[in-house]
Amino acid sequence: MTETATTPLVAEDLLLLLFDPSSGTFRGEGSALFHALAGAVLTELALAGQVQVDDRSVLRGRVVRAVGDPPADPLLRPTWQRLQKRPTDAYALILEIGPTLRAEFIDRLVERGHLRREPRRFLGLIPTTALVAGGTPRRDDLLRAVRPVLVDGVDPDQRTAALAALLSASGALPAMHREIPWSGDVYTRGVALQKGDWGAATAGDAVASTTAAILTNNLFLSLTLPGLRGD
Repeated sequence: MTETATTPLVAEDLLLLLFDPSSGTFRGEGSALFHALAGAVLTELALAGQVQVDDRSVLRGRVVRAVGDPPADPLLRPTWQRLQKRPTDAYALILEIGPTLRAEFIDRLVERGHLRREPRRFLGLIPTTALVAGGTPRRDDLLRAVRPVLVDGVDPDQRTAALAALLSASGALPAMHREIPWSGDVYTRGVALQKGDWGAATAGDAVASTTAAILTNNLFLSLTLPGLRGD
């Protein structure tokens, strides 16, 4: 059992939104999910003022550095410590940390009761485990927050903007059309959020700029090209 922080992380909420209760799977499963979770960890550190992104780009993007004090949450601390030891570009860091995050954040969601592991048998013989919804209102609450931002263009608060930007960057929005109706406008708003356009309340905000530097690298832009949008 891992230590569970009190405040939910952006990556927790992103993973919960990407969970499909009807199938027990995550939308964007595979490398897209790994990249999205890594982007969410970096975004969380940016929200807390614990990373900064250099203005000048290197070959594969801007260099990310650890600043301030280490995060208290044990799921964030390894990434901050990695960056404190050796700053690196966002592209390389996302590829490095992404594959390790899925299991850790699933465990966190199970600990909080948002997901539950249910024993089953494959072909009636082989013991296996399935993920099912835990029955908390958290996922519905998150959908109520991000849906008007993406569908209606409502100005978000900082955290909701980051979450909606990450959903867009994950490339999974077309598959979520029953919960967030998919359209060209939703695509356009999502990409704008990725680029740090978070509305008047956060115009020029350092967190929006940092998040934009993370979410507009080639890993994420390839997921949101028109040919991959599902329309």
